[in-house]
Amino acid sequence: MVTIVDVARTAGVSKSTVSRVLDERLPRSNSPTAERVRRVAAELGYVRNPLASGLRRTGTSTIGVVVPRLTDTVMAVLYEQLADAAAHRGLFALVATTQDEPDAEHVAVEKLLQRRVDGLVLSTARLGTPTRARVPYALALRTDGISAASVGDDRLGGYLATRHLLDLGHERIGLVSGPAYASSAQGRRDGYQQALTESGIPLDESLITGDSFSMESGETAARALLDRSDRPTAIFAVNDNTAIGVMATAHALGLHVPDDLSVVGYNDIPVVSKLPVPLTTVRVPFEHIARGALDLLAEHDTGEAPRTLVTTPTLIPRGTTTRRAR
Repeated sequence: MVTIVDVARTAGVSKSTVSRVLDERLPRSNSPTAERVRRVAAELGYVRNPLASGLRRTGTSTIGVVVPRLTDTVMAVLYEQLADAAAHRGLFALVATTQDEPDAEHVAVEKLLQRRVDGLVLSTARLGTPTRARVPYALALRTDGISAASVGDDRLGGYLATRHLLDLGHERIGLVSGPAYASSAQGRRDGYQQALTESGIPLDESLITGDSFSMESGETAARALLDRSDRPTAIFAVNDNTAIGVMATAHALGLHVPDDLSVVGYNDIPVVSKLPVPLTTVRVPFEHIARGALDLLAEHDTGEAPRTLVTTPTLIPRGTTTRRAR
């Protein structure tokens, strides 16, 4: 069966060009290159599949989505974007949750396979632990460093968040991090460290705490940072949920955000712009990440090495950050 790689090779263009030209959802291009791609596709008999000609077709037109939990708004938003992107390709998305536990992930994947899904998108990857599945799969939001993955530029996002606080005059900046196995948390921590290093501020490991993406973890981490006599004047939390936990603890301690403590979150989930003090955060382009994951799923079995698609985050300044008081 003719694949997108065959069309690209014959037309003398990249796979991405072929995909863009033949994507009926995009505005039609009448450039000479586009006309050549369409002519070659027709001559070769290329037929665009909802996923890809190389995928195992079961006739279900269904993909499985595996997330840690849907009570985490980040994962709920990701699933909605994946379901929407799948629908535009004639596919239906089923979701399963794992509580971020490897054993539960194995069970979830098996249950989805029993429903004869054509492929999987997983947001449960762990650094250093290869992801394995008996059907085509792609990773989203997190990567194992090996498999095809669609992610945000977490290092850049962490850098932007920390750079924002530095530009406001903060030097003692706490970091509420996430689980060490999550590439997203690690990337944001790396960006935090990069921004401090560029500003000539030594990394203080005692200002780094947290090992989960939950509000409760944010509250606990903030208590450890804010109970200190030399507490930080600002905190970057690598997740909006933990940032909300940080603000809850600050309020319980009688501190005012942002006058006594500036706070930056990450992801820009819908609720944070509606808080009594709207949260400064880093916006993740979930729609692009979801579409990228399905593109990678469609590229499975092309014979090329798995690739990582990286989308750019954006800093969204709001009411929880201000210039450090002198």
